[in-house]
Amino acid sequence: MKLILLGPPGAGKGTQANRISERFGIPHLSTGDMLRAEIRSGTSLGNTLRAKIDAGILINDETISEIVALRLNQPDAASGFILDGFPRTLAQANALDKMLIGSTISAVVELVVNEDVLSERIRSRAAQAMSAGAEVRSDDNLSTLQVRLNAYYEATRPLSRHYDMKGLLKQVNGLASIEEVDKEIASVLNSILYRLTPGDLI
Repeated sequence: MKLILLGPPGAGKGTQANRISERFGIPHLSTGDMLRAEIRSGTSLGNTLRAKIDAGILINDETISEIVALRLNQPDAASGFILDGFPRTLAQANALDKMLIGSTISAVVELVVNEDVLSERIRSRAAQAMSAGAEVRSDDNLSTLQVRLNAYYEATRPLSRHYDMKGLLKQVNGLASIEEVDKEIASVLNSILYRLTPGDLI
């Protein structure tokens, strides 16, 4: 099963992707994790990525597509995966289609939330990190969130229409509790899995 999770920053994609990964035994491929790994490497690319992420600027399509393509070629992604944070634009969606020659995306799950809830989640996530003595993510502040939301609505929201036209989009209420969202996603994916043929799983 090859899945894409859509939703604005702070919608809970990472939390739900981890649960899907455990349930179906497929890797959670977070572009955020991929980018943070590159940043920690201390390379010139990593330093450039850090500056852009700290400012809430999306990484260009070519760079992120290259990073994702390398990850999809690893053995653990051969039988399925969950993409979290990619694609963000129609150009990236087209790049993904080229990466998946011979196979297709099984479904696109979109977590639907609103800006007020996202702002509160960001405040809460930053506060929890501080109270635990952990490092607060550099993009966990409201000004950066607004920049990222603007970028999302401009570039990423059209993906909903794109995948809806392909019959792949499944929208889920992201305002429910983590357990309720998890249950709704599981129901959606189980129905999809039931309809898939062995060839669709490759």
